[in-house]
Amino acid sequence: MPMAARRLTRIMDIIMLDDFLIRAVLAGIGLALATGPLGSFVVWRRMAYFGDATSHAAILGVALALALQLPIGVGTLLVALAMAGTVSTLAARGWLMDTTLGVLAHSALAFGLVAISYVPGVRADLSSYLFGDILAVSKADLGFIWAGSLLVVALLVWRWQALLTATLNEDLAHASGLNPDRERLVLTLALALVVAVALKIVGALLIAAMLIIPAAAARGLARTPEAMALYAAGFGALACLVGLRLSLWQDTPAGPSIVSAAAVIFALAAVFGRMRRM
Repeated sequence: MPMAARRLTRIMDIIMLDDFLIRAVLAGIGLALATGPLGSFVVWRRMAYFGDATSHAAILGVALALALQLPIGVGTLLVALAMAGTVSTLAARGWLMDTTLGVLAHSALAFGLVAISYVPGVRADLSSYLFGDILAVSKADLGFIWAGSLLVVALLVWRWQALLTATLNEDLAHASGLNPDRERLVLTLALALVVAVALKIVGALLIAAMLIIPAAAARGLARTPEAMALYAAGFGALACLVGLRLSLWQDTPAGPSIVSAAAVIFALAAVFGRMRRM
């Protein structure tokens, strides 16, 4: 091959590499914008298992979308909404939520894996639904991720004070003329949206980690709820950048690499926060 042709091929490879990296970075930042503030409420309300149940149900949504030839995001969103609504209804009726959520989370994942095995040609791609494939994000995926994330942010900003009041004390919320069940429904809708948005990036098994770990890292450093939400979004974005760099450098799975980076950030934030209090 002539020298000029080799150089042109090299330049084209670099352009293509930069293109999918830019999409991956933008997808990670878009996800972090939503998981930061929403994850703060998940931590404050101790809703970690709630997030697990909703995210594990995403596999059922994948099976539904593939069977009906719908966009993956649409199927995931529909099933996530159904699961989140079920969990929210059971919580309002006083069910023992630790046991109920444990049953729902693992049952939803198991039924989803069984259902998806009946769809031809999907078994080889199952890992991308479980652990994400951020490096394969397309422009259409990117538009869906940012639209969903911005919708979640707008929803939380709109109901921020009411959500904080209901989180702090439900009796105070009633006295202020608020309906705690309605605020719980807002969080339910936001969580379902985030599950649909995050499936492509970190997969069904790791979505809850991206909600909880950055928010937990921010909790010991922030002095106000708003600061915690901003710190959590920043830590989530940083985890995506570091995880992507690790994935390219060491050829490791991108989704688990991002969550591993978030765990390291949490450890460093915990040490720094402890040193600052001494």
